[in-house]
Amino acid sequence: MVSQSNFSRPGAIDLSALRKPAGAPAGAPAAGGSAGGSAAGSYVLNVSEPTFQSDVIERSLQVPVVVEFWSPRAPGSAELGQVLSKLSTEYAGKFVLARIDIDANPQLAQAVGVQSVPLVIAVLRGQVVPLFQGPLGEAEARQYLDQLLTVAVANGVTGRAEPVGAPAEAPASEEEDAPNPRYAKAEDAVGAGDLEGAIAAYEELIKETPNDAEAKSGLARVQLWKRTQEAPADVRTRAADNPGDIEAQMLVADVDLMGGHVEDAFSRLITVIQTTAGDERNTVRLHLLELFEVVGAEDERVGKARRRLMAALF
Repeated sequence: MVSQSNFSRPGAIDLSALRKPAGAPAGAPAAGGSAGGSAAGSYVLNVSEPTFQSDVIERSLQVPVVVEFWSPRAPGSAELGQVLSKLSTEYAGKFVLARIDIDANPQLAQAVGVQSVPLVIAVLRGQVVPLFQGPLGEAEARQYLDQLLTVAVANGVTGRAEPVGAPAEAPASEEEDAPNPRYAKAEDAVGAGDLEGAIAAYEELIKETPNDAEAKSGLARVQLWKRTQEAPADVRTRAADNPGDIEAQMLVADVDLMGGHVEDAFSRLITVIQTTAGDERNTVRLHLLELFEVVGAEDERVGKARRRLMAALF
């Protein structure tokens, strides 16, 4: 899965070296239409070598760019393109999908080290975050995208893109997909790195509307980000040496979740719940429920962990 460490680790591929050729107009239209029969949505770009700088690198400073390397000769490319195009519209600007035909753009494929397609990576601030290789269904692709967005927030990439292509929906649907101004204060605070302000804004929204699922999820994500930022370097050693240190166990679970190791995080906390009682058990249980909010109730890993939690409690 997506790993936060992939964003900043030594040796990560730096795409900022792929500048547009001299004389190429910034933002020039990408060559070709939507490939493989997939319908390009409002947030889909068909990227070529001359437009890579503006369409991918520069955009990645503000919003995650999901890059799909494909070929009309590769089985599964067309189907995956349709899945990702649909999800790009559904996520309404939380990421931009950049499709690259490796046959027409061999330099880009070589720069990233593409060996087979379809291959999907993300770019955050000009750095590669590996996602997955091969065709995936919608549910699996959604899990990778949700993890990517968590990593993006943790690295301060919190913008939302404007539509970049022909509208995929009627005007009424566009209005439904527009960012909700209700969350603007919290999202602006996140973008500015003001975690305390974002937490306060989300808490105020929840106070006004206790069942606001998006505000609850946003609050959980920001609180997770804050905790992992403040985590001591030796927390994993502390947790290993002291299994009964529930604060250390919860913090390691946070770090694991932020790094994309969702099942590891859930399993750690369920194990702690099985070996504790009273207030300690309840503290860990509530922490686990908060991590469920971060990942999302629709994720199958949350469903499995909830069943394990029920078995541990009863």
